[in-house]
Amino acid sequence: MSESSDSSSDHDLFVTEFPKKGFSIVDYLQGRVHFALLDQMKLMHKSGMTQEQIKETITKTINEVIENFEPEKDSESS
Repeated sequence: MSESSDSSSDHDLFVTEFPKKGFSIVDYLQGRVHFALLDQMKLMHKSGMTQEQIKETITKTINEVIENFEPEKDSESS
């Protein structure tokens, strides 16, 4: 049980919440992505990765997400 509470405090150290009020959905989603990337970079840096390694890893992941994105066809346009 103590393992999960330790894990939770580690997560709290690296998870930044984006405020929900007063933002459009696009702004909110962009803000979540921004903070998620910053949190990931902080963790990667703390784990000993260089700035170049962090850049390469994140860029590779983002490119894979974009390349594999397949928007759903509009089901209401029949």
